[in-house]
Amino acid sequence: MRVVVAPDSFGGTLSATAAADAIAAGWRRHAPDDDLHLLPLADGGTGFVEVLHTALGGEWHELDVTGPFGDPVPARWLRIGSTAYLESAAACGLHLVPRERRVPDVARTVTSRGVGELVAAARDAGVTEVVIGLGGSATTDGGAGMLAALGAVAVDDAGEPVPSGGAALARSVRLDGVPQLGDVRLVAAADVDNPLLGEHGAAAVFGPQKGADATAVAELDAALAGFADVLARGLGQDVRDEPGAGAAGGLGAALLACGARRVSGAGLVRELVGLDEELDKAQLAITGEGSFDWQSLRGKLITAVAKGAADRGVPCIVLAGQVSVGTREAAAVGVDSAYSVADDAGGVEASMADPAGTLAALAERVATRWSR
Repeated sequence: MRVVVAPDSFGGTLSATAAADAIAAGWRRHAPDDDLHLLPLADGGTGFVEVLHTALGGEWHELDVTGPFGDPVPARWLRIGSTAYLESAAACGLHLVPRERRVPDVARTVTSRGVGELVAAARDAGVTEVVIGLGGSATTDGGAGMLAALGAVAVDDAGEPVPSGGAALARSVRLDGVPQLGDVRLVAAADVDNPLLGEHGAAAVFGPQKGADATAVAELDAALAGFADVLARGLGQDVRDEPGAGAAGGLGAALLACGARRVSGAGLVRELVGLDEELDKAQLAITGEGSFDWQSLRGKLITAVAKGAADRGVPCIVLAGQVSVGTREAAAVGVDSAYSVADDAGGVEASMADPAGTLAALAERVATRWSR
């Protein structure tokens, strides 16, 4: 039986490559003769660039950039021909904020400046296109930090730069300068299609996982609404309602205001790594991520794999750390069955104690049902 194993990363526990290896190890314990093809994937969030490098090669460029707290963090971007690939999570990812620091005051003040520094480094290296994977960020600053690093600084009425973070955008601000991009074309590879504002926006949907409580969410949403006006005045683009504007804490909005072309991160990876060609030859597709929830249904990786499989009449199953999507909702996007590592291991803590081992154990048990 030919099986394509194409997972995303599992939160902060397993990279996409490690998850694929664990699934394959468990599966082979039950079905050693199955023909497994491992294809680690990403949808623009954490691991986006690593997955592309694994599949396509390319040249790494390493540098220190400003992290979410303003301190230097090591980051890198990937050059393939005249195109640069980078991910917002490398500079302002949630994994850079310890769990004990995911509190309202921090959620209000972390910055995306390092993303702009990565874009600037790629620009200065002479590339003609920069693809930015959006997802997994700790920030909700509307991309103000990124814009500042590129030469468009948010300043107050006195002309002074406002402090870092989304909360400071509640002040009366304007952009001093315009982004210095030269001839570089920007592409925003978004892992979600959320707008910037409102109940499906950057603050309301993603703020709580970054430490924002209800009060902070309301403050950040109001600040982002004001910043949308600033972007419209300063860059001539009103992007508040554009799909993907709410990605990565509003980084999507800033990129779209700079003229970036938005693409599906999952769709881009699917094309570049040859997922469709692998599915053409498969009898089963396995995908997964840390949490298979309602956000997974809004353009994330699982939907891309499931749709590709469904188009070919190939069953698709999900192995995830946790599953909260109902059977009917899963079936609507092409998922035949979904299995939870936490449920199989006896709880979240047990599954997190040995992420690779418990994922492999689940894969072994699932193989008894699905392998021919």
